[in-house]
Amino acid sequence: MLYVTNEDVPGFIGRLGTVLGEAGVNIATFHLGRTAPGRGALALVAVDQKVPDELLERVRQLPHVVQAELLSF
Repeated sequence: MLYVTNEDVPGFIGRLGTVLGEAGVNIATFHLGRTAPGRGALALVAVDQKVPDELLERVRQLPHVVQAELLSF
């Protein structure tokens, strides 16, 4: 699972999905919350494949990402 905090801007979810999809990582579930329009947002993204360190770093480099971490349960 990915835990991502970001600035709430149009197109962010699409960019995140594109980066994961290009790496062959399928999104199982996507949950999004935000403090207010245009403010901070948080995404919990369950994925079907392991997210390699290189991909996590690509997610961290996306515009408007504040934090990106892997979670496992």
